[in-house]
Amino acid sequence: MIPTRRSAPTDPEDPYNVSQASRIFFWPNAMTAGNLFCGFMAVVNCIQARLAETSLTGEYLDATPAGHYRMAVWFIFGAAAFDTLDGRLARMGGRESLFGAEFDSLADVVSFGMAPALMMFFFILSPTQGITWFRNIGWFVGFVYLLCAAMRLARFNVITNPLVHRGKKESSKDFVGLPVPAAAGTVASLVLFLLKLEDADKSLNRWALVLPFLMLLIAVLMMSTVRYPSGKKLDLQTQTKLLPFIWFLLVAFLVYQFKEVALLIVCLSYIFFGLIRQIRRPRLLKTDAQDSATTEKNV
Repeated sequence: MIPTRRSAPTDPEDPYNVSQASRIFFWPNAMTAGNLFCGFMAVVNCIQARLAETSLTGEYLDATPAGHYRMAVWFIFGAAAFDTLDGRLARMGGRESLFGAEFDSLADVVSFGMAPALMMFFFILSPTQGITWFRNIGWFVGFVYLLCAAMRLARFNVITNPLVHRGKKESSKDFVGLPVPAAAGTVASLVLFLLKLEDADKSLNRWALVLPFLMLLIAVLMMSTVRYPSGKKLDLQTQTKLLPFIWFLLVAFLVYQFKEVALLIVCLSYIFFGLIRQIRRPRLLKTDAQDSATTEKNV
């Protein structure tokens, strides 16, 4: 008689269980829905801004193009706030699921992929203004950004999937590649800064040569292996020293007081901090190895 194999009992808390993986927890997914709504409204405002630019009166739905672009910028920042909340609520309440991770990435493609790409194409690399050659490649730069954002999110889902880390959790505190919300925040803050220059009647022509290369750099960094610090470990229990706390308050004040300039400086500082740290990383690892070898010899 051939013995039959009994299936192991199903653990309802097992992340590999289909029922557990597809659970929809209300508050984390409500925050993700808020992220998606903000992304959708950012896309709508980009389209409305473009329609206002091409309309005979120069206005559309009682708002100027600049007004619609500003609304799109703040909707992108709102999406970033919701994106921060959904993950924290899920981790605080032990309500993480594979459904939530996939839903979050799909929302991010709209909020931090499509919306900044449209904003980049319509405003930064405008098809009706600036140098002719850049006008012709503006759509391509926007698509490269969207492509890298989508691939960055797909890679993140793969490397954080519990099937890849069975029996252990990822211990690294860094993101691999520029986070998509940070990339979108940089595009949004750049648009806010350029709108301020435009309001001050300052020429934007001097920025024309730099912008396409900056956009491509942001896109490439998303798919790079450059490590960027993550704030996922920060919570209400996190302790800090007095000096970093004062620096944080100072930066928050400057962002509030000079938001157009300060936001751009903060976003660009984050981007180049990761690049500089990546360049210095081999040297620091070599120094640590030499120090360890010296210590072993002395022992």
